[in-house]
Amino acid sequence: MSELTVLSSNLPAHLAQLGGLDDVTRALMGSGGSVPRISIEGGVFRMMLNGKEVAKNEDRAMNVVIVNAAPKVSRIFYMGTYKKGAITRPTCWSPDGETPDPSVKEPQNKTCKGCPQDVKGSGAGDSRACRFQQRLAVVLGHDLDGEVYQLTLPSMSIFGEGEPGKWPLQTYARLIGTKGIPISAVVTEMRFDTSSQSPKLTFKPVRYLETNEFTTVIEKGKSETAQKAITMTVAQVDGVPETADLDIPGAPPQAAAVTPATAEVEATAEPTKRSVKKEEPAPKKDLSKVLEEWDD
Repeated sequence: MSELTVLSSNLPAHLAQLGGLDDVTRALMGSGGSVPRISIEGGVFRMMLNGKEVAKNEDRAMNVVIVNAAPKVSRIFYMGTYKKGAITRPTCWSPDGETPDPSVKEPQNKTCKGCPQDVKGSGAGDSRACRFQQRLAVVLGHDLDGEVYQLTLPSMSIFGEGEPGKWPLQTYARLIGTKGIPISAVVTEMRFDTSSQSPKLTFKPVRYLETNEFTTVIEKGKSETAQKAITMTVAQVDGVPETADLDIPGAPPQAAAVTPATAEVEATAEPTKRSVKKEEPAPKKDLSKVLEEWDD
């Protein structure tokens, strides 16, 4: 009998309910505590671990549940020119979009407001060199008991109006919230916008979670992996050494057109400031009816 034969059968019920690996197993696997993440480089969902692609999903859409999110949209800046597939730490970043992180060795300004990297033309073309990002912790829609992944969204996937069934993250979250529904209580479809030249995701609801499923994702959102996913840059998640170098010293700041670690290119989209009309609480409905209304 093969040594692995005993592990090929279905998991006993008490183990299937554990909800993933514990910290002891992760430590012994030698992963260094790395957080798996989903990259959208090249308009493809890529499953990454330690900076390497371990799987990919070439479908235009993928279902996930958002179990946690950074409380504020972050900012991130790279000095140098973009090099496809390169892995590097950002030069400067801000977890709250207001001031550089205390660990930044080369802060570009004391505050994000007034920073020279936040001026139009400081990046490629007429763009700003410092980019907006939103970090999420998600689980796969078909595997709620599985791994928690980091998903880092560029500005085009965060801001804007969108259209029915194809909303950017903030608009989608407002639509969910005005219905009195936690976003973690819904399976969310994220879909590539094929009309965009740069990787851009849109979002829409698929279904409510069942009671036991909702309990599972709440626990996932409290996990150490979820906390790391929403606080670390991609380079930190991938364990990129401090000394990592891309042979770009002294180059003009064009790398602002990339997101961390795998250099996922994006176009600049500024957040739109607008007032949101307050809605009266709506009576609870079946998700199917809600979807019909949203998709009109």
